[in-house]
Amino acid sequence: MSVRLARDQRGICVDQVAGSADANEAVEISILQQGADTPRILSTFHPKFTYPIFGEEERIFGYQGLHVNLRFAAHDLQPNVEINYEKKFKTIGETKAADIEDTLREWLPPSAFDKATKFNAHIQSDASAKDFRPPGKQVKSYRSKGRDFEIWCGDLKDPAVQRVLQRMQVFVSFFIEGGTPLNLDDQEWTIERWKVFFVYEKLANVPTPTASPYSIVGYSTSYRFYTYVSSAPPTPPSSPPKAIKPRKVHDFTLPPPTLLSPASLPCRERISQFLILPSHQSFGHGTHLYNTMTTLFLSDPTCTEITVEDPNEAFDDLRDYCDYTRLTTTNPLSSITINTTPTLPPTKNPRRRLVPTAQLLPLPTLTTLRHSLKLAPRQFTRLLEMHLLSLIPPSHRASTARLTRKGRAADEYDRAYYYWRLLVKQRIYRRHRDQLLQLERLERIDKLDETVGNLQGDYERLLRGIKGREEAAVERREAEEEGGGEGEGEEKGDLGANGSQSAAQPGEKRERPKRKVVADDEDEDEDEVMLAKRPKT
Repeated sequence: MSVRLARDQRGICVDQVAGSADANEAVEISILQQGADTPRILSTFHPKFTYPIFGEEERIFGYQGLHVNLRFAAHDLQPNVEINYEKKFKTIGETKAADIEDTLREWLPPSAFDKATKFNAHIQSDASAKDFRPPGKQVKSYRSKGRDFEIWCGDLKDPAVQRVLQRMQVFVSFFIEGGTPLNLDDQEWTIERWKVFFVYEKLANVPTPTASPYSIVGYSTSYRFYTYVSSAPPTPPSSPPKAIKPRKVHDFTLPPPTLLSPASLPCRERISQFLILPSHQSFGHGTHLYNTMTTLFLSDPTCTEITVEDPNEAFDDLRDYCDYTRLTTTNPLSSITINTTPTLPPTKNPRRRLVPTAQLLPLPTLTTLRHSLKLAPRQFTRLLEMHLLSLIPPSHRASTARLTRKGRAADEYDRAYYYWRLLVKQRIYRRHRDQLLQLERLERIDKLDETVGNLQGDYERLLRGIKGREEAAVERREAEEEGGGEGEGEEKGDLGANGSQSAAQPGEKRERPKRKVVADDEDEDEDEVMLAKRPKT
């Protein structure tokens, strides 16, 4: 470890590393419930990140044997900070130990800094805990490994929702990379656009008659972005142009006689923060939460599209799995295949034959299907590419050596694989055209091939994971039928947030660099750098 020295006003050198503590290790988060004699600890875990609070080095200067215990009541998230240490640095001039309480006051409500004895007494004597209900309304209940869970949804304008969310906003900085806590003092018209989803476990047994049966598992937020909806249906790309008709004129008055609510306007629902606490990850709660949110948005006639704000790779996997599983269950893509016999235009040079890619897929059908599924264009394209790739046997997509005859190959699957790569290349080229045109022609071809290869590998990894989940689900159902109860199989891949922890498939550990900033998945105009490095493109 390198030693960083700082000089105080008298010129004395102070070792700022030897006398500091690792913030990620020093901070411990505990979830508590009312106990028989003292508060009962349900779970403990450490934060994944602390740089938004304690700085880029993620160290707390001036302490040895430091332990910062952030304790939260399991039901209403009432917080408390308890700080203990073995030795504290004595102030020398202007160099002094970090004021931990002062640092945390920006992130926690004032009541969090009450004495530990007062907090413990409140937990133990809170007779109202038994009557606690999560804010909002219950929209889903499910069982996992013999335990009961509920998902509740509320509007952020609800004071009860705000109160619980405010207490747990520090989790955003601890577990969501680059996440920003919501501004609860924002203008009313902005607050009304937010929804908050809470996941709670409903405990079957409580230690005392006055203890709450509810314990927090995770939460997510979504925001309604207004979107313009044309009165005319979208024109499919292959349709012939029609004569422009004059638009209808509607009279209206400003201000309107009745105030418009954001809930009544057409919107794109954007999933913002999404977090399953570490003690509850890898049990399928992320899947249940995402599917519940998606189902609610699909049933909302004012929602035209479901998007995600700055997803990390863990959430990408969760989203791809849930969306793809939903498509294979309802089977809207069953009739979509690649046309392996398109009509090729005549050419004098058969080696430079142009391929009419518009003939390879039924574009009008896909456009209608995407709108009905409320999927963002890029997400729909990824799912479609995964579906089309799954129709090609692995032996026909093992390498590009089978592509020498391209679209003239005798085997239908070889032609399908060639045209699949061509469609993917065309999409990537259109999206990154400005970047690719800066490269020499041969380098541009190599970069496209490398990117398509990486993307295919990522799709195959996801398809293997989806197959593994489906097989595990069948085993769980069989175990439940044979045992007459809950199966013991663990539901893998409970991927958390905009960034919580990813549960990789067996043998497929997926690393990601720390503090990596991911471009907005829905921003079709945003350029992505390192084209061949990142598989999601």
